[in-house]
Amino acid sequence: MTAPDFSFETAAFAQGFARVAGVDEVGRGPLAGPVTAAAVILDPARIPAGLNDSKALTAARRAALDAEIRAVATVSLAHASVDEIDRLNILRAAHLAMERAVAGLAVPADHVLVDGNMIPRGLALPAQAVVKGDARVLSIAAASIVAKVARDAIMVDLAQQYPGYGWERNAGYPSPAHLAALQNLGITPHHRRSFKPVHNML
Repeated sequence: MTAPDFSFETAAFAQGFARVAGVDEVGRGPLAGPVTAAAVILDPARIPAGLNDSKALTAARRAALDAEIRAVATVSLAHASVDEIDRLNILRAAHLAMERAVAGLAVPADHVLVDGNMIPRGLALPAQAVVKGDARVLSIAAASIVAKVARDAIMVDLAQQYPGYGWERNAGYPSPAHLAALQNLGITPHHRRSFKPVHNML
């Protein structure tokens, strides 16, 4: 598998853009917890080595890279809540989290590279959607790592408040243990009621 590179960012620089942010979200599939997005503007002179799609990295490697990215890049994190997911739908909530992440950058971006095939409609900046961007674009890969580390930490915290669902291991995804716990322990305030396995129990 080829590693992500900086060619999309370089192409944007060639068009006259100066601060190119990569944006990705994590947590579309889980039955519980928020959806989390990150926006990252990398410094071309200080790109951490080994950036890749967060799914291709071990938890320990992600944690180490997360610290490196935060040390050298402009990073913004944002979320959409379970309530927003249920009210809007997961795609719109994921896009809302992305929009919030871009808006939260301390140094504003002037161009955005978005993971996926859609540009969030609330993004007021020039943007390009890149399918499988987390495996192709370095700044999107960086965003995928930051978002994944942050969301996993949230789910570990929630697991301590609501033990038995295995969120510290499954991050809220519908693992067999999580589905069994839903049946045995019931629905928590952090479960997405619009998602079928939860909805069917209501």
